[in-house]
Amino acid sequence: IYDIKIDGKNNVKINMTLTTPNCPVAESLPKEVKDSIIAIKGVGKVDLDLVWDPPWDKSMMSEAAKLELNL
Repeated sequence: IYDIKIDGKNNVKINMTLTTPNCPVAESLPKEVKDSIIAIKGVGKVDLDLVWDPPWDKSMMSEAAKLELNL
């Protein structure tokens, strides 16, 4: 997730990316993220955009995530 903005009416705008456009979870992950945000009490509309700039790479992962995946 690159950016989250919440307006005065608790509408949420999310910019996120995937590892690649052909990512195996390209269909399910954005929906899962959006559904999780909608489930938060008080949240209004959720607008989720998939973006490809900057391109994702392993250097964006936290050290904890790298350890979890043995990288």
